[in-house]
Amino acid sequence: MNDSPGSPLIDVVATYMPRLSEFSFEPGLVAAVDQHAAAVCDALLPAQRGPEVRTVRREDLADYVLGFTDWLTEVDWTEPVGHDFATLRLTAVCWLIREHDLLDA
Repeated sequence: MNDSPGSPLIDVVATYMPRLSEFSFEPGLVAAVDQHAAAVCDALLPAQRGPEVRTVRREDLADYVLGFTDWLTEVDWTEPVGHDFATLRLTAVCWLIREHDLLDA
């Protein structure tokens, strides 16, 4: 990944990308991650851009992740066994990184 050192995407990918392999074992996980990915896209891509323009930019996603992980730190979140809102959201970020080919962008 050609992100600058300290990019929040590097840590998210290292920690949560392996969870995508759980899709084949947990069909409900696919739906949950898809819903979270849609919510992230809605947050990143304002409606005025139009539905045909749904390109997720690495810089925007990095800013989103930074804000989200800062919030997790503020609320003293710890990663649980299994899936909660935060793990689903961060797994969805990894799915978006993969689907929009942002690993090598």
